[in-house]
Amino acid sequence: MTKIPNDALQRLYAETNWTLSQFTRAINLVAGENGTPLKSNPSTVHHWLGGTLPQKEAVRRFIIEAICRRLQRPVTHAEAGFPPPADRSPATTDTAEGMIELGRQDMDPSRRAVLGAGLFSVALTIPGWQDVIGRAEAMHAGRMSRIGMNEVEMVIAMTERISDLDDQFGGRHARPMAASFMVNTVAPYLRADAADEVRKAMLSAASDLAYLTGYMAVDEGVHGLAQRYYVMALELADAADDHLTYCTTLRGMSVQAVDLRHGPKAMELADAAAAAAASPKAGPRMFAFLAGQQAHAAAQTGDRATALRKIREAESSMERAESRSRAFGSYDPSSLNYHVSQVRYELGDVAGSIEAMRQSDQLRCGVYRRARVRHRATLAERQLELGHLEAACATWHTALDDFLMVQSGRADDRIKAMFGLIRPHIKNPTARDLYERARTVAPPSLVA
Repeated sequence: MTKIPNDALQRLYAETNWTLSQFTRAINLVAGENGTPLKSNPSTVHHWLGGTLPQKEAVRRFIIEAICRRLQRPVTHAEAGFPPPADRSPATTDTAEGMIELGRQDMDPSRRAVLGAGLFSVALTIPGWQDVIGRAEAMHAGRMSRIGMNEVEMVIAMTERISDLDDQFGGRHARPMAASFMVNTVAPYLRADAADEVRKAMLSAASDLAYLTGYMAVDEGVHGLAQRYYVMALELADAADDHLTYCTTLRGMSVQAVDLRHGPKAMELADAAAAAAASPKAGPRMFAFLAGQQAHAAAQTGDRATALRKIREAESSMERAESRSRAFGSYDPSSLNYHVSQVRYELGDVAGSIEAMRQSDQLRCGVYRRARVRHRATLAERQLELGHLEAACATWHTALDDFLMVQSGRADDRIKAMFGLIRPHIKNPTARDLYERARTVAPPSLVA
């Protein structure tokens, strides 16, 4: 039987202007980022274009994601000539039901690996402000007859507790707690009867929890799942008419993108967050919080002028906010100095980035243990980049001091990188001491 060429995939391929070899490399790159190395070759890709359907659904997702990144727009399975994924659940307008489904999957240890296979997508569709403002009406009454502000305050307090645990110990253990709370408590509250004021407050509190859970998924490196939580947070914030949480979530999505080196997408999301922040409720610290991220994203795209302008705006806004007693979330002078460091590094000023990172470390509140491990390890990497081996080793030792207390995928990544960077210097006594100590601290999977 003669195969029917996949005309749809051929059209997309032509639009990419790639050679077969370039297309193959792009697909294999996406697969590698997802922890599923492929050995596809141009002949394999030629067969796909000719109508052979990749047997594994994951491979089809890799192909689509590679095309999305190249074309910088969404591409569906149908547009690529592929059948819809077998595990795709029907769309629902009931955010409470969506929260239950996602949270239950995240709670289930047998599903964690499946959820973790989701890809970060630069072509993710972001709901616009007011797009889903009517979703609250779809949250019909459940078994609980009525809720009040006491329930809202409890959700806020629990979210703050989980956030504190995440800051101190990392998200690996805190995220299942958040998912369980989401399923067993928050989703039923969203379906209960409530006065309009209470309902909006509960939607806002649920949005904060969804954002936090997404942030913890980023920390563990499960980026597709994180994006699902972030979109849920945006939808809930829309329904709550909560501009600040909406902006914070978009900004969090920009942080995720910039850390994955998707500079243009990070810039797009950071700009969207800043544009949505045009609200009387957004004070100078909020503007610093957003402008610092815009600066980092702009620097990563090579837009030096915008990066420097935005970091100056962040510094000016922070100065105006210093008279306030409470930071916006965790954004404080330490966070601002971190952004200064990132901007300087992206623009090629390694020495300047080291100085700003040191200032950030000195100003950081002691409760942020996970950030301390990650940022000190990053500081050490940059010190070594300048050839300051002994200083780098001393900094890495300080990161190891806290590492045992942190369960974080991003912290693990930095320690694993340390082993690879220090091995070429193992004959140096200082480097050897660090290496031997680290081997007693880090799990075997990180010892490169």
